[in-house]
Amino acid sequence: MHDITLILLAAGQSSRFALPTKKQWLYQGDRPLWQKVTDDFTEAFDFARVIVVAGREELAYMRLFADHTFVAGGNSRQASLRNALTEVTTPYVLVNDIARCCLDTEMIRRVLDARDQAACIVPALPVNDTLYLDERPIDRDRARLIQTPQLSRTEILQRALESGEEFTDESSAIVALGEPIRFVDGSTRAHKLTRIDDLPRMACLQPPRPVQLTGYGLDIHPFEEGKEMKLCGITIDSPFGFKAHSDGDVAIHALIDALLGAAGLGDIGELFPDTDAAYAGADSAALLREVVTRVRAVGFALIGCDITILAQTPRLLPYKEAMRASIATLTGLPQHRVNLKATTAEKLGFVGRKEGVTVHAVATLEYYDWKKDL
Repeated sequence: MHDITLILLAAGQSSRFALPTKKQWLYQGDRPLWQKVTDDFTEAFDFARVIVVAGREELAYMRLFADHTFVAGGNSRQASLRNALTEVTTPYVLVNDIARCCLDTEMIRRVLDARDQAACIVPALPVNDTLYLDERPIDRDRARLIQTPQLSRTEILQRALESGEEFTDESSAIVALGEPIRFVDGSTRAHKLTRIDDLPRMACLQPPRPVQLTGYGLDIHPFEEGKEMKLCGITIDSPFGFKAHSDGDVAIHALIDALLGAAGLGDIGELFPDTDAAYAGADSAALLREVVTRVRAVGFALIGCDITILAQTPRLLPYKEAMRASIATLTGLPQHRVNLKATTAEKLGFVGRKEGVTVHAVATLEYYDWKKDL
């Protein structure tokens, strides 16, 4: 099938899913769901090219998992598909939503085998229940439940999506263009994962593997006279704070790097560069909350963290309980899974000379066990 490109749409925000992890990042063993679906397609069929559409902030991360073409999504399914079509050079394109994650290869074969019979080949199911439109019944024998993947002629689909009208699938756009479509038998296995109560219906889904991932973070900041000192999101009584582009909370910065390291998401400088004016004087506590959200969104759960602060001055013992409670609140961890230690440098080095502070942090993650929330 070297005349067909596969497009997999995985750029959604999972706003209706109501779990901390996006559905495309629910781990199946050691693979996120989007990768499982991609592997299932490529193991069963030979495509000229595979294009995965993802959120812009996830593109670099996804490229670490697989050697496919990754394209940034748009603000709608249709916009995402248009972006992907700019990369297509084959006469046919097969489009599937990652949310249709349980593949029926026989159904897909029916779609592929009918490719010369219309501008768009559409798997569909009959409607068995009584249907109403507003307050009037309609003939259910004329209604169908439309599924994906759908096979389209690339040039026709590109033209169909050029109008300003929004369509929910490829067939609707092609029908609006006046081009013919052809229905083939769909599959009850091709159920779409939309809400959390859809999960028990997805027989192909497997729980994540019980592994733990550890990340290490280190940060150093010199002192700056006349600046407020923040550590772990707590204001410390001191005549100086930390010299930094943000508020300089060196403990939170080290913890952010530990979390990003455990998840494989890079480092704090990549996410919040000190060359970006948007982060001038930034509240590090807000940055930590954002990182925790990102880490959870791509399939991880926090287990615990351990922070060690090396400071000759100021004296931190009176603040330790408040700092521990602050980190627990910011990460959503119970306090017994947040450990915080403060020590001096025995008057050695720049820390011992009271020129700044160094913080080491370790964070442990596991794959989010979505089955526990069913």
